[in-house]
Formats: sequence, C-alpha cells, structure tokens
Amino acid sequence: MESDVDATMLACLAFSCPNMQSLEISMADSAVNRMTGDELTRFISEKKSLTVLKVDRCSGLGFLNINSTSLSTLWLSDLSSITKYVINCPNLSELSLIFSQQDNDSTDLISMMDSLGRTCLNLRKLHISSIHLCNEAVFALGSANLRGLCMLSLLLGKKITDAAVASIVRSFTSLELLDLSGSCITDNGLGMISKAFPDTLTRLLLAMCPNITSCGVQVAAVQLPLLQLMDCGKSLCANVQPEAPRSYFGDLNGGIRFCSKLQVTRKQQPTYQKLIIKHANLKKLSLWGCSAIDALYVNCPELSDLNLNSCINLNPERLLLQCPSLKDVHVTGCRDMLIGAIRNQVLNEFAAAEPRMPCKRLADGSKRVQVPQFMPEQQFEDEKWCGESRRSQCAVHI
Repeated sequence: MESDVDATMLACLAFSCPNMQSLEISMADSAVNRMTGDELTRFISEKKSLTVLKVDRCSGLGFLNINSTSLSTLWLSDLSSITKYVINCPNLSELSLIFSQQDNDSTDLISMMDSLGRTCLNLRKLHISSIHLCNEAVFALGSANLRGLCMLSLLLGKKITDAAVASIVRSFTSLELLDLSGSCITDNGLGMISKAFPDTLTRLLLAMCPNITSCGVQVAAVQLPLLQLMDCGKSLCANVQPEAPRSYFGDLNGGIRFCSKLQVTRKQQPTYQKLIIKHANLKKLSLWGCSAIDALYVNCPELSDLNLNSCINLNPERLLLQCPSLKDVHVTGCRDMLIGAIRNQVLNEFAAAEPRMPCKRLADGSKRVQVPQFMPEQQFEDEKWCGESRRSQCAVHI
C-alpha cells in the first residue's frame, strides 16, 4: 500500500469485494497502518469466505479478537503490547505472529501459547518472532494439544534454552521444519533434536545460536538423514575483542567477577573450529558469518546452494568441496585467497581443459576413434555413448 490503511479503506475493500477469499496488505515505507483491533475484528467477521489474511505493520491493533470458521492462514507483523488475545479459528492451519523488537512490549506470550491448543486445533505451521520468547512460553505451547504441528519457528528467543528443546521433542513428534534461530540452545539441545526427528525433519535453522559448536552441527548432519536445508549462520563465531584495563567475565551461575587492572592490553586468541559435513540429501547449507570456522570439508552430492558469506577466517588450504551438484556459492565478505580457492574447486572441476571430440568404438571393438561433429543432437548422443556427459557450471557470488 502506498497510502495509509484505516477503517475507511477496510470498508471500501469489504464493499467492493464481497466474496473476498485472500487479502495481503504490505506497506510502503511512507505508508502507515492505522488499523485497530476493533476494525480488524469487524472486517474478518464480515468476510465469511476469507481464507488467507496477511497484514503488515500491525502496531496499533492493541488486541486480537479473531473468530472465523473459514480462515486457514493468518500473518500479522509488527505487533506490540497485545492486551487481549483470542484467535478462535478451528480451521486455521498456518499462523505467523511477528512482534516488534521493543523491550517494553507487554504481550503475555505464555497465555497466548496456552490458548492455541483450545482454539486452533488444526494448526500445522506456527511462526512466532519475539525477543520475549522464553522457556515458559514453549512449555505452555507444549501443553497445548497441537499434535498435528509439522512446522515450528520460534525466533529471537534468547531465553530459550535446552529445557525448551526437551519440551518440544516431547510434545511434537512429526516436525518437518524447526527454526530456533536466535536462541541459546547448546549442542545438548541439538542432540535431542537429532534423536527425536530422524524420520521427519527436512529443514533445521539455527542461525545466531552462539552456544552451539561445529561438533553439534556435525552430529546433527549425521543423525538427520532427510535433512535438505541447514542454516547455522552467525552461530559459529570467533569473538575476538581486546582486553580492557578492567574486564569482566560471566561465570556459570550468571554472576560477574572483575579481574585486576592490566598494564598491557593484549588480544585474546579465538578458538577456531573445523567443520565436516557429509550428507546424501542436503541441498542448501548456510554458514554465513561463521567466523570461527577455519577448516571446512563438505561432501554432499545433492548440495546446490552454499552460503559462506563473511567466513573471514576460513583457510583456503583447509577447504575441500566435493559437491558435484553445486549451482551457487555465496562468498561476499570473504578474503580474496579464499574466493580464488573456491573458484578453483567449483569452476575448474566443471570446465574442460580443451574441447573433446565424441568417440565411438570400431566395429570389431578394438579401439575408439574420434567422430567429426555434424549436428548438436548427434554430438549429444555420442557423448552419452562415451559416458562423458557434461555438468553445468557453478556460479560464485561475490
């Protein structure tokens, strides 16, 4: 929308489209969504055939009171301080609620999660993004009767730990997608995920999870044979900061202790990690911003997309890519030597040193002889005859 969204516009939409089935409102930078909770409630109640509703910039709603027997997909973004929460939609299968990243957001996510099991029994896809997500909210979701859930995305929950993972694996047995990006789960939580969903999980997203290591990622790759997408972006990071004259360190109990004043400022040495990914079905692997990785070995015959953006400490001499199906490698922010090594591995492998003539055996089968190129179709057939069909080149995105 280039113009503001308000009650007048909703009334016009309701009048001009009496049999509306789908509505998506995305806002231009200069536009403002003035829709209130009352106006959204009235609009949905009047649209008896509405099945899909996606609305951007819903900061002014104040509350949610949505009752619909037709609605199957509901996306609301930029929510803030929802004082009342009712979504009574028995046929809702997909719900996405994105909250603004404000510290003063007073939404009670625990009560919200708890109510889903009573009012949205057929929910299959759930996406919640909030910096106030915590273990207790996940526990409430686990106690809800959402046994059919197959896609669960809980983003930016820094208070989500392995305890929440334990609740997830107990409550949901058939997850195909799990996204806990921005959480504080560890390798133990990753191990629980790997053991719980070996027969269902195809997409695992753990970006910006600072407490997982390359060891946990490797174990997950081994124990999740159906995995097609894995995102560990910005999780395996080498945080190198100079020591100040007065430094502090957190201990296991969450306390803070101070060290004595240092006369000489020295640089802490990061701990680098090596990562080995060997997987038969993985198609997309994202390691963007993983500055802790200095050695990488990827053996994935089906991998088509590899993201290594800002892997600034990856050693070109400790890189090995054995991925014959690669189509795109992303290397923005990488060192020139690493980019050159990647080019050598993914491009030169596909490029022929010189044009080769197709060949056939003599009638008596004694030896092969070159055949002149007459028609492209003939060349293609002859190359198949010789078992030398070529593969397409890979694109390196800088």
